[in-house]
Amino acid sequence: MKKRENVFSINEAKPDSTKVEEIFIPGKTLIQTYPLFLESVSAGFPSPADDYMQAQLDLNDFIIMHPAATFFVKVTGDSMKEAGIFSGDILVVDRALNAKDGNIVIAVIDGELLVKRLAMKNNRVTLTAENPNYKPIKITPEMNFEVWGVVTTVIHKVL
Repeated sequence: MKKRENVFSINEAKPDSTKVEEIFIPGKTLIQTYPLFLESVSAGFPSPADDYMQAQLDLNDFIIMHPAATFFVKVTGDSMKEAGIFSGDILVVDRALNAKDGNIVIAVIDGELLVKRLAMKNNRVTLTAENPNYKPIKITPEMNFEVWGVVTTVIHKVL
């Protein structure tokens, strides 16, 4: 891992899974707020009453629960596409949260960072992809395994 101004680059990922490409440390910046509208945005017909703003929204407050334990990671691969995570997306990862069954996590297996859904049943741990083309990874005692953090938010550009 090499560091450059709050960014850690990871070795290029193999095309067989969704992996962490870079880790970003959130910078301490001025609070920047944006208008938050009273009404939710409809995916159907717009409402003429949607012109009123409710408050200001600071995205840091909205997506970061534990600032000292939060990191942003850039992912590569397509194994999590059915969970809405695509290659190039940025994930907000909270290392202060305890991982639970069903959480999407950043896991370390033998030094490799992966993005997978955590399954814990009958004292067995499995990491599953959200793409039927990928098999689950059953965690064995021989593996050097750790849950590095819990994914709380996916930042996905639509343009």
